Amino acid sequence: MVTLTAILKCAIADAEAVQAALLQVVEQVRANEPGTLGYFVARSNEDATAVFTTYERFADETAMETHNGSPAVAQFFETAGPLLTEPATVVVAQEIAVKPSNETHSNIA
Repeated sequence: MVTLTAILKCAIADAEAVQAALLQVVEQVRANEPGTLGYFVARSNEDATAVFTTYERFADETAMETHNGSPAVAQFFETAGPLLTEPATVVVAQEIAVKPSNETHSNIA
């Protein structure tokens, strides 16, 4: 299993726009990417900065490349890229352990 973790930072004033752009990616992943096995987005606020973290799970490197080359990801960076206060931190790794969750969260977009 290939994973990608991304950390994205923006000013609190721009956080809603970045969050909306990330949620559009999530919708496209759900609808169009069977090789993306999990796509998680979290947000924290640190002083005047919003920090978004994604954790993405792919069946293989081809699925990750498909996702990263998708129109949804391109649109995200076109919309949100100028709002980021620093370059994204990205870590690609091989997953070595997992505890699956059977939980569902009604407040998750």
